[in-house]
Amino acid sequence: MKHLRYFEALARHKHFGRAAEDCSVTQPALSVQIKELEETLGAQLVERGTRRIRLTKLGEQFALRARGILRAVDELGELARAANGPLSGRLRLGVIPTVAPYLLPRIISELSSHFSGLDLQPRETVTQKLIKDLHAGQLDAAIVALPVSEPALNKVLLFQEEFVLVRPAEDAMKPVPRPEKLHEMRLLLLEDGHCFRDQAISFCKMPAMVSRTMMEGSSLATLVQMVSAGIGVTLIPELAVPVETRSAEVSVARLPVPRPKRAIGMVWRKSNPLSDQMEAIAAIVRETAGEILKPISV
Repeated sequence: MKHLRYFEALARHKHFGRAAEDCSVTQPALSVQIKELEETLGAQLVERGTRRIRLTKLGEQFALRARGILRAVDELGELARAANGPLSGRLRLGVIPTVAPYLLPRIISELSSHFSGLDLQPRETVTQKLIKDLHAGQLDAAIVALPVSEPALNKVLLFQEEFVLVRPAEDAMKPVPRPEKLHEMRLLLLEDGHCFRDQAISFCKMPAMVSRTMMEGSSLATLVQMVSAGIGVTLIPELAVPVETRSAEVSVARLPVPRPKRAIGMVWRKSNPLSDQMEAIAAIVRETAGEILKPISV
């Protein structure tokens, strides 16, 4: 199993140093283990280069099988955890960047109070990476924007939230523009890879050519500060309003009906034996999000 875990990390990172760091071992130790695995198999799994490595054809197939074996072994451990009463031990929870800063601190607090033995290990990244890590067994569950068309995953709705318009403070008394007019006002968007960006483009009915010329930011915080500096306008999810507008000279307005909104849900592998516990965690997250969203007024 140790050989498989080391090789899976190497196959994932394509780099001995990063794989060794991921496995909490030295690079020479990991290299020795990979060499032992190849000698045991009597075949080469890795083509070693000066900077990066490549998997051989056998190595690519071996990596897929190894991930399946490791995932099954992890699920055996989860099966035992599910039979031992209240959820405890490691829980690897992924969260998309447009939710994590506003919900994650409260989730950590609430889950710690409900499950004293829980070791919550959060990870913030974009949806595509979260789904990939779920399938690879690198995450136990993820909070993402729905819908997610992955038949191997369970999905539960946590909450829905509206998009709101953020403008410079001096525009507070101006009429709220129609969605299709926003790009004419220099609409600021998140970088490619964020599902919130795609939702904003869809809502504003922006042609692909126009969307590619929009100004971009790496986070909602960056976008709001750019608006505060008078550079343009942006859309942010309702959940982000209390945090991101607290120290910015901006005005916030609801958009015309039908107002844009998104659904946020929690997903996990159907094969995960902790499915009942995941439902309980989802219920806690749902209640926590409701408490945050309820007092928000725009």
